[in-house]
Amino acid sequence: MALKIALNGAGGRMGRRIADLAANAGHEIVAPVDHKFVGDVYGSVIADNRHRAQVAEAYNGGADVLIDFSLPEGFRARLQECVANKTPLVSGTTGLTEDDFKQLDEAAKVIPVLWAPNMSVGVNLLFALARQAAAALPESYDIEIVEMHHRRKVDAPSGTAIGLLKAVCEGNGRDANEVVRHGREGHTGERTRKEIGMHALRGGDVVGDHTVMFATEGERIELTHKASSRDTFAGGAVRAAEWLAGKTPGRYAMAEVLGLLG
Repeated sequence: MALKIALNGAGGRMGRRIADLAANAGHEIVAPVDHKFVGDVYGSVIADNRHRAQVAEAYNGGADVLIDFSLPEGFRARLQECVANKTPLVSGTTGLTEDDFKQLDEAAKVIPVLWAPNMSVGVNLLFALARQAAAALPESYDIEIVEMHHRRKVDAPSGTAIGLLKAVCEGNGRDANEVVRHGREGHTGERTRKEIGMHALRGGDVVGDHTVMFATEGERIELTHKASSRDTFAGGAVRAAEWLAGKTPGRYAMAEVLGLLG
C-alpha cells in the first residue's frame, strides 16, 4: 500500500536517503519538516523532482506515518504533533533522555510508536547475538563495546552501542547503569569482573561500526557489524513505516518488524 509519509529532518543525510527509498517503493513524502529549508519545494532541496511538497517547520497532519531522524529537540516537537494529529511515529533519533522515553510511553497510549537505536537487519541480529552470548558465557569473560562513527556525529556513545549494552545486560542480568565504564584514563586499577567498557571513536566518514568483545584467559570472541551505506538504516525505516501504519496504539520494536522475536 502506498503511504503518505511525513519526514522529520528531511534535509539531513538520513532524510534524503529515506525520501529516495520511500519514493522508489511508491510512497509519497507529503510533509517534509526541516527548519533549515522552510518554504522550499522539497524536491529542489534534495535534487529529486518526485517530491513536490513544501518544507515546513512543524507537522500539521495529513500523513499515514511520520519518520523522524533528527535531534532530540526535533523529536520532542514531532512526538507531540503526532499525538495531536493521531499519526503513527517511527523514530531513529538518538541522544534521548529518560524523560523522552517516558513521553514516548505516554504517546503510545494514543498512537503506535516505534523507536529504535538502529533499524538495520544486521544490527538487530547483532543485538540478539550479543544477548545470547552474554547469557551463555560465564563471568570470567570481560565485556567491552566499541563503536566508531563519522566526525559529524554529535552524541556519544551511539544509540546502537547503548542498545548493545542493554542487550548484554539483559543476557547476564547486570544493571547497565551500574556496570558501564565510559573509557579509561590514568591509574584506573585492575579491571573489575562485572564492568562493561564503552568506547566511542569519531573520524572521517564512517557510517557506523560496532563491536561487542568477550575476552577471557586464552580466547576472545568478537561480534561485529559494519555499515558501509546509510541505505541499510533508511531502508529499515521505510520498512518500519510500512509495518507500523494502521497498527493500534502501543510501543513496538524493530525486532517485531524484522521477525526476529521468538
